[in-house]
Amino acid sequence: MKEIFSRPKSLKNVPFRYCPGCHHGLIHRLIGETIDFFDIQDKTIGVAPVGCAVFAYDYFNIDMLEVAHGRPPAAVTGMKRARPENIIFSYQGDGDLASIGIAEIIHTANRGENITVIFVNNAVYGMTGGQMAPTTLTGQVTKTTPYGRDNRVDGFPLRICELLATLDGPAYIERVAVNNPKNIKKAARAIRKAFQAQIDNLGFSLVEVLSACPTNWKMSPLESNQWIEDTMSNTFPLGVYKNISS
Repeated sequence: MKEIFSRPKSLKNVPFRYCPGCHHGLIHRLIGETIDFFDIQDKTIGVAPVGCAVFAYDYFNIDMLEVAHGRPPAAVTGMKRARPENIIFSYQGDGDLASIGIAEIIHTANRGENITVIFVNNAVYGMTGGQMAPTTLTGQVTKTTPYGRDNRVDGFPLRICELLATLDGPAYIERVAVNNPKNIKKAARAIRKAFQAQIDNLGFSLVEVLSACPTNWKMSPLESNQWIEDTMSNTFPLGVYKNISS
């Protein structure tokens, strides 16, 4: 019988330990498929920070580096400048990239560093218990906003794609989701485009992925997928925000 679906070579043959309904495993697979598509497994390096994203080193069958919270863009910049022949990406959550790492991501994008960033936005600090993140929606209940995020006190949700798209350095920026088959296909294409931008030496690329966190959202996986469709994507509209190659 012909095999039509299998594990990407760029992922290790180990089970994921993420919570039920979490989208990290699915996003890992899309990245693994992209690495396999370009046949760059031997020269790809991934960088992960603190948070749920840190477990990436257990699953990718490539060289992986763990760095301090929020610092992947700085680390990837140094690695890419030292080894321009390598394809290097960071894999970051919203608490990491949009909070303690906001300076790093802005300046890395502004310099147009030839790297790829996969930004996983689940609107909470996942690993540490579901506290408010910079991307938490207005009115969203978290451990630190038990009555819902109040913009007068907590500020507004930070829209990373819209922010970075105003800069001159980025080559490609897109926001996608992985809550249904149609969006998964779009996400796969976006991640491939982001890696292609680096391969073509176009500069900085980032794909933001709206991702479910059923555990901290206090929802079932099905409810989480629907919440992304009905609510989260209203605050974070899907689409291409910058593409200098088009």
